[in-house]
Amino acid sequence: MTIKSLSLTAVLALGASAVQAEEVRVYNWSDYIDEELLSKFEDETGIDLIYDVFDSNEVLETKMLAGGSGYDVVVPSGSFLQRQISAGAFQKLDMAKLPNHKNVWDVVEKRTAQYDPGNAYSINYMWGTTGIGVNVGKVQELLGEDAPIDSWSLVFDPANMEKLGGCGVHFLDAPGEMIPAALQYLGENPDSQDPDVIAKAEGVYMAVRPYIQKFHSSEYINALANGDICVAVGWSGDVLQARDRAAEAENGVEIAYHAPKEGAQMWFDQMAIPVDAPNPDGAHKFLNFILDAQNMAAASNYVYYANGNLASQEFLVEDVIDDPAIYPDAATLENLFTTRPYPAKVQRVATRLWTKIKSGI
Repeated sequence: MTIKSLSLTAVLALGASAVQAEEVRVYNWSDYIDEELLSKFEDETGIDLIYDVFDSNEVLETKMLAGGSGYDVVVPSGSFLQRQISAGAFQKLDMAKLPNHKNVWDVVEKRTAQYDPGNAYSINYMWGTTGIGVNVGKVQELLGEDAPIDSWSLVFDPANMEKLGGCGVHFLDAPGEMIPAALQYLGENPDSQDPDVIAKAEGVYMAVRPYIQKFHSSEYINALANGDICVAVGWSGDVLQARDRAAEAENGVEIAYHAPKEGAQMWFDQMAIPVDAPNPDGAHKFLNFILDAQNMAAASNYVYYANGNLASQEFLVEDVIDDPAIYPDAATLENLFTTRPYPAKVQRVATRLWTKIKSGI
């Protein structure tokens, strides 16, 4: 064997090794996908999937704005996506590599376009509302049969919270969700970017702060399901996951979710490709896989969130597609609000305010 042929053999071997070693790195929210889909992607593509999780937009944003995240696909919420697009953190999608993009739902795309004009940088993964999850039996025991479980007053009226504090109340650690909720309760514009209006949320939270057990964006799922807490301000699908876990455990815990009647926030979690993604081609393969109608349906059927894929709806189980807490009726949709990202100066105000609220000082 000549030296030349040996070199060629070595090159071919290295090439084969490189193909085998291809991987896609995804950074998504915790408890947010059917893990069987991850194995299915690897089986169908031969690509190794490295799947990491986070539980707050702030954690993801820190990585994105610092650059060099090392991920190929990330999943920010709409308002955070908008700010990160402006900062140049993402690359435009190559629609030629996304043939399943034909499955998207125009109703959702019209709303996500406010964060991603033309939906050029992202696809919708899931969407839902921010509202209130309750242990029905415990709450009615403490507040009576007519407890306002469909109103922000349940968690923002100190008289209610004083009674609920003993059975455990968790709030999201998400100022972009919680400050607008307090403003909505006050009758203010939840999308206000006026620091003086935003400051009004402080009084709402400080009045109930002694009765809030924890600020966390994922622990409330199991805490509700196990009966460890009786109220959580959380995301719709998370509360419904808690409801189903409690039902499966047959532990006597009945969980209900409500988007408060005063109006609740509608949010969108978008899949996007970082501008410095190590494997953008693999990232497109992953997005196209998720855009497949049956794959997206499998994800929604597992996490109990609505998605932005119209073609998937025929594959959704009745518990998902027919549940108004997941796919709201037209009247409820009309009552939902969305928010824009805070400008940098206002964001600093909101961050300081939230830090103060959490510390209770």
